[in-house]
Amino acid sequence: MITTPLTRWFDLQAPVFGAPMAGVAGGEMARAVSLGGGLGMIGVGNLTDPDWLTGQARLPEESDVSFGVGLMAWVLADRPELLAATIAVQPALVSVSFGDPGPYVGPLHDAGIAVATAVNTREDADRATDAGADVLVVQGTEAGGHTGRRATLPLLQEVLAITDRPVLAAGGIATGAGLAAVLVAGAAGAWIGTPLLACPEGLNNAAARQRVRAAGGDRTVLTRAFDIAQGLAWPERWPGRALVNEFTETWHGREAELRGDTRAAEQVRAARRDGDLDHSPVYAGESVGLVTGEESATDVVRRLAADAEVTLRGVPRLLST
Repeated sequence: MITTPLTRWFDLQAPVFGAPMAGVAGGEMARAVSLGGGLGMIGVGNLTDPDWLTGQARLPEESDVSFGVGLMAWVLADRPELLAATIAVQPALVSVSFGDPGPYVGPLHDAGIAVATAVNTREDADRATDAGADVLVVQGTEAGGHTGRRATLPLLQEVLAITDRPVLAAGGIATGAGLAAVLVAGAAGAWIGTPLLACPEGLNNAAARQRVRAAGGDRTVLTRAFDIAQGLAWPERWPGRALVNEFTETWHGREAELRGDTRAAEQVRAARRDGDLDHSPVYAGESVGLVTGEESATDVVRRLAADAEVTLRGVPRLLST
């Protein structure tokens, strides 16, 4: 079994944390990841009802496994009830990302809850450390969903050089060898999202899971087109990595024209409502080409950990005596 500071802290059998993907990672996903030996996270979006979170949190609790909750800092200023609901369900870990985590670390610590935050730049890492975050999640541009523009491995090395906090690597990790690579680099585990997108425990539908399984790693795009079309208040510095589809082929790179285009906005809203995947976002990272089958999230976590252990045991063969 692989042990790291974070497996010991959260009593895990695998150094794997499920990314809190809003719209995909609910209580069933969190439970499945935790049953696999990792720590599953429930993703809270900007429109999430606090009562929904309360209900979803019961699922891992019923199986007597720990779980976490992911919040977005840019949302919390206007929706403090989401922080209150999160504290009430008493997760083991809360991530507060995409904005300044500073105002929320104190209340979470006062409730006995550990705090993680995603960092996309060196400056983010400094801010997270100053804010008192317990865990830094280095999220590279390879990651699916909203992310930054730095690659995972260079940023991971940079952050590890400046902090003594446990660090998780996020972006591009979808195999045991990939998990082993970031562990050797110094990470205390991996924060995975894309490898879970085809799991039956996800809140996404079967058509979306099939599209993920059929996609190649070169068919993603980092774009703000979906956010602009829907009028979402996502800060500009975090575009979203999604599968290429008809909408991105039409509008990516033409964002200035897209602003105020009511027909395009209605097209995306209708597509999300009707399940039209050619005109609505399927957020996925560059490792999507490695996700080819439907597999329980429990089995994904166990496979990654087992394969990483095999890889790590083979590392000494690289050294000459």
